[in-house]
Amino acid sequence: MRPLLALALLPLLAGCSSSSPPSGDVAAGAALIDKLGCGSCHSIPGIVDAAGLVGPPLEHIASRQFIAGLLRNTPDNMAQWLRFPQKIVPGNAMPDLAIDESDARQLTTYLETLK
Repeated sequence: MRPLLALALLPLLAGCSSSSPPSGDVAAGAALIDKLGCGSCHSIPGIVDAAGLVGPPLEHIASRQFIAGLLRNTPDNMAQWLRFPQKIVPGNAMPDLAIDESDARQLTTYLETLK
C-alpha cells in the first residue's frame, strides 16, 4: 500500500471499538439496496433478483472480519466504504454510489442483518 494512502486510512484500518452501531432502518436499507441496483453486481440474501456475479456475494457479510480485504468490518467502516469505495481502494470495481451518510447508514443496517 502506498505510504500516504496508508496514513490516510489509519483511523479506518485501526478498527477501534469506538464504532457506533448501525442507526438505520432494515426495511429502508433493503429498499435502498433494490433502488440502487446493488443486486446487479452482488448476490444479496433477502433482496429479490439480487443475483449479480460481479462483486462478492454479501451472504454473511456481517460476520466477515474485513471489508474489501482492507478495512475492519465495523458499521462505521462499512458506511465509509459504501460512500467512498474509490477513495478507499482506487480503481476497484465498486462504483461511487453518490449516497449521503443517512443512506449509507440505512444500507449498513440491512447488511448487519446478514450474519
